[in-house]
Amino acid sequence: MMYTAVFMLVAALAQVQGQAVNLQATFDPEQVEFNMDYTYYVNVEVTGTGLEAGDQLLITTDAEHVATGEWNSTAVVTDTNGFSGVVRVYGHFLGRTDLYLELLRGGAQTPIPGSLSVIIIRPVRVIDSVFTTSVAVFVSLIFINFGCAMHWPTVKSVLRRPIGPAIGMVGQFLFMPLMSFGIGYLIFPDAADMRLGMFFTGVAPGGGASNIWTFILGGNLNLSLAMTSISTLASFGFMPAWLFSLGQVVFRDANIVVPYARIATFVVGLIVPMGIGLGMQRWTPKIAAFMVRILKGFSTLLLLFIIVFAIVTNLYIFELFTWQIIVAGMGIPWLGYMFGYALAKIFKRPHPDALAISIETGIQNTGIAIFLLRYALPQPEADLTTVVPVSAAIMTPVPMMMIYTYQKIAACIRNRNNPKGGETTQEAESTTEKIENANEVQVEPSRSSEEEKY
Repeated sequence: MMYTAVFMLVAALAQVQGQAVNLQATFDPEQVEFNMDYTYYVNVEVTGTGLEAGDQLLITTDAEHVATGEWNSTAVVTDTNGFSGVVRVYGHFLGRTDLYLELLRGGAQTPIPGSLSVIIIRPVRVIDSVFTTSVAVFVSLIFINFGCAMHWPTVKSVLRRPIGPAIGMVGQFLFMPLMSFGIGYLIFPDAADMRLGMFFTGVAPGGGASNIWTFILGGNLNLSLAMTSISTLASFGFMPAWLFSLGQVVFRDANIVVPYARIATFVVGLIVPMGIGLGMQRWTPKIAAFMVRILKGFSTLLLLFIIVFAIVTNLYIFELFTWQIIVAGMGIPWLGYMFGYALAKIFKRPHPDALAISIETGIQNTGIAIFLLRYALPQPEADLTTVVPVSAAIMTPVPMMMIYTYQKIAACIRNRNNPKGGETTQEAESTTEKIENANEVQVEPSRSSEEEKY
């Protein structure tokens, strides 16, 4: 009998103890999605048995850098039959996290079943639209200048013997996708979304900045322009092929949509301004020659504008930078530069051609990569994965800037050692002559006598 009484007492105590943790938290709504730096109010109820007066309810999240919560009123239990209140959720940064409650009693914390799914996304800002529009306008002006500087007979000769473009195609649409695929698995073995971001960057066509850097550094501008046009047109076939083959291996659940309209807009954005510049060569030779003279300075200012403005408007994304992201950003363009130049030299191309091929291979159109990712993934993953192409865009000009700095320092040393003295490189030759000597581009706005002046 005594053993039976003890057993019944232990069972009764266990039942009471079980009631103490028999709670459920219910959130209304069960999932919230809002912009970072904003707040959201959510109703919550705790039901069940075992609450005691004086119990406290704590709010915790899995990722406090993404979102946190606090009570909008008291968090002390006064009614043992249940609890209801309002949680104020703070969105700190892009990402997903779960918010849940814990029961605090006597220094011990007990999780309460039930959670709130929190999704923090990036707001669409006016400054983003201003940046995109201003870059589009300035790039259009640059390509008008390129049209003024383009020597059409040279371009036609390049197309008749497309050795340079063929080398560039191998680098652009064979080496870059395979390299980004392999390096992605090496750097991000457990992050499929980041691998996808890297692969999308690798399959993008060449960027318009390749023409600007080719011109500034003394490469073959005509070859660069021809390669950019061919690369962009070829991307209509190569990008879907890569995205629906290796792209599915990287992230099988991605709903990939190839933005044909975006690519077509980019093609028109290249061809129309260059056509205007070519027309200026024929019908307004004076203006065309002036545009050529200001091309290098204007191109340099544009690149600085893009770099500085892009960093200022996307400062938030630097919080996502890790050593893997930095290495990925360097690996995509820098390995492309080296492969393109080495392959060009294997085929015995002259230095201006090899430089143009190298730059065209390494510089990717990261804008198209970002656009693809935002179609392929839901938010906030769409923005989170774009950190890879953003990192690539930041790291892309670093070698070019180093080469440009070296060229300027070397030019200053040569001028200083010039026995005649007092005459700088800019005073000794015009910008048009620089194009002819360094880039092997013959600027011939027209056959009029005005050509002699410039």
